Amino acid sequence: MRRTSKLTSVAVGVASIALAATACGGTSSDSGSGSDGSSDSKGLAIAYDIGGKGDQSFNDAAYAGLQKAAKEFDYKTADIEPTEGETDADKEQRLSSLAKQGYNPVIGVGFAYGPAMEAVAKKYPKTTFGIVDSVVEGENVASLVFAEQEASYLAGVAAAKATKTNTVGFVGGVDVPLIHKFEAGYKQGVQDTNPKVKVLSQYLTQTAEEGGFSSPDKGKAAAEGQIEKGSDVEYAAAGLSGQGVIEAASKAKVWAIGVDSDQYKQAALANYKGSILTSALKDVGGAVFTLAKSVHDGEPLTGTQTFDLKVDGVGLSDSNPEFAKIPGLAEAVDKAKEGIIDGTIKVKTE
Repeated sequence: MRRTSKLTSVAVGVASIALAATACGGTSSDSGSGSDGSSDSKGLAIAYDIGGKGDQSFNDAAYAGLQKAAKEFDYKTADIEPTEGETDADKEQRLSSLAKQGYNPVIGVGFAYGPAMEAVAKKYPKTTFGIVDSVVEGENVASLVFAEQEASYLAGVAAAKATKTNTVGFVGGVDVPLIHKFEAGYKQGVQDTNPKVKVLSQYLTQTAEEGGFSSPDKGKAAAEGQIEKGSDVEYAAAGLSGQGVIEAASKAKVWAIGVDSDQYKQAALANYKGSILTSALKDVGGAVFTLAKSVHDGEPLTGTQTFDLKVDGVGLSDSNPEFAKIPGLAEAVDKAKEGIIDGTIKVKTE
């Protein structure tokens, strides 16, 4: 099975299909002007979600898109870390500052930027804004959303093929609708592949402010509890907390399934890579780059943009050589992918 993280190269070509709405505007040199009339237009700026850069997952995927844009377009970029316990007002100030400085586009990485994005986009109509994992209405806003449930379904297929105990685990960072999509797809993929396999599920916190996306210790404890109950495959959709899940799986010599980025290849997780069977990919970097390219080309994309298996916006990695050695696993994943794309498999979101 080939990796399915190809959004960077294909998303622009399929934009007319994938986008619910598209609007054209000026070039990056004139559409980046702030409300103060400044024409000092810069390039892409991103504001990170909880966990920040270095999570080896969601935020780092966005940073990869920023790096690619900086290299290809040879312009100035900015990436800003979140602060602990910050409010919507703090996020609004951060986005406003980036727009006022002339950065274009300005992207909020994570659904938590929703309220701030809605307020700021109205103040800077000449700047293109992007938000990952949420839909914000606005003539100058691109909502970058993903079919996480589809990648998670494939992860569930892999888990069902890899388990020897007929028990697998799911650890969600925060009990919110976005993470429910990961859990729903995973459970369905497991059950459709082998109804005898039991899925243990646990959410770390009820709110992001409690550290569900930024506490590896919480992830580790949750995974250890599931492993004690017989789980031999652990899948986490928990941002930075997922590192703790991977560590626990490695220590117990069971499988872990990464998320968002190909975590088998992450340098910070090198000590645990042998236990990372696969990762449910979500090409946040490709989406970030695609929006940056549209602004650079003078045709800023706006509206809801859904990245799914059809456009390789989500998928499953096969970087670990052990992936191909488990009998029937690769074939089952390929078959499931075909079924999702042709519509014979309908993946649930709840």
